[in-house]
Amino acid sequence: MSGEVTCYDGKGNGHDAHAHGPLLDLTAPATVERLTRFRLAARTRRAMNVLAALGVIALVAGLALAPQRAWASLLLTSQYLVGLSLAGLFLIATLYVSGAGWGVALRRIPEAFAHLLPMGLACTLIVLIAGSALYPWTNPDEAETFVGFKGLWLDYGFWLLRAVAYGVLWIVFARALLRNSREQDFDGDVARTRRNARISAAFLVVFALTCWLSSVDWIMSLEPHWYSTIFGVYNFSGLFCSGLACTIIVAAWLRDRGALRGIVTDEHLHDLGKLLIGFTTFWAYIWFSQYMLIWYANIPEETGYYVSRTSGAWGPLFILNLILNWVLPFFALLPRGGKRSAYILVRVAAVVLVGRWLDLYLMIYPSFAPGAPVIGPVEILVTLGTAGVFVIGLARALNRAALVPLKDPFLRESLTYHQ
Repeated sequence: MSGEVTCYDGKGNGHDAHAHGPLLDLTAPATVERLTRFRLAARTRRAMNVLAALGVIALVAGLALAPQRAWASLLLTSQYLVGLSLAGLFLIATLYVSGAGWGVALRRIPEAFAHLLPMGLACTLIVLIAGSALYPWTNPDEAETFVGFKGLWLDYGFWLLRAVAYGVLWIVFARALLRNSREQDFDGDVARTRRNARISAAFLVVFALTCWLSSVDWIMSLEPHWYSTIFGVYNFSGLFCSGLACTIIVAAWLRDRGALRGIVTDEHLHDLGKLLIGFTTFWAYIWFSQYMLIWYANIPEETGYYVSRTSGAWGPLFILNLILNWVLPFFALLPRGGKRSAYILVRVAAVVLVGRWLDLYLMIYPSFAPGAPVIGPVEILVTLGTAGVFVIGLARALNRAALVPLKDPFLRESLTYHQ
């Protein structure tokens, strides 16, 4: 972009300014202003602050009246936040490694998700330290003695040390990627793109291992006798689907507000829609594979997990999980028009985000409430409060840099992208 004016008509067609006349000049003061001066509307900011305050009040009240439910709710929402942040990092790394220029115009959105990673990790650590009673093997009065490798792995000190190690690794990679991306806006150094591609390749290897192990440590160990060799892949598929869904909603929102109008087009939304239908189908494949293999093997240590989640009032939620996370997205996005319509995409993405909450709920809550689902004011208000905190944090993260990587060498390709 250095020394060059890129013009764009908002329909996927890029033009040379001198040949066709200016349509969108990214160097124009008005365009730079809207790309670098993003602010959350005052009414929206007040509403999010109210939700955040209600969430904190509900959490404090829950800790006094029903501590186990309150800690479980905080674990659920913290895993949701960590999942969105990691999904953002994974999307950024995938774009860099694959050299996919189409996603450059959208990249600041997942970068903003990644910026919120420390907040989600802090909430997770609070649960692991102060709410460790959720994990029965940490309670000396209830814990069973595990021998061999399992006994070593479920050592409380080693468990906390691993949690810190995961967080440090993720934050180090996130800061390196974000720093290079944002500094490129000032110096236009193409080498930063190559550097981020190398960092991303290393991150993807580390992410594959740490995402799997953290899922085992923080969620699967809630029921220490149960195990699944593909649980880490299952959790990854769910978190990435939620990250794609959130990216779609934020991109459409920024375009509707005018901040990314003429930059994010139906072509970009189409590709995001294809990714969403692909990964929700991947989630369904892993969901079925895990269930089918456990059902077929019929090993008591494994089947108990699904018995508690398909019995009584849990049964309808078990089926609803599949409907929200795959059935509805699949049939809504299968037609080409569904993937190119912001109206349809945003609503499907919202369904996937609700489905991700339900999926985490089914992973966490039956471990201490096997009789019947418990969804009350604590769960609802803590979730809404977390949503408020996320929106406030997202707005601040988006304001830390231009909404578009102005000097990325692939920006022109992204702006002129047409399928």
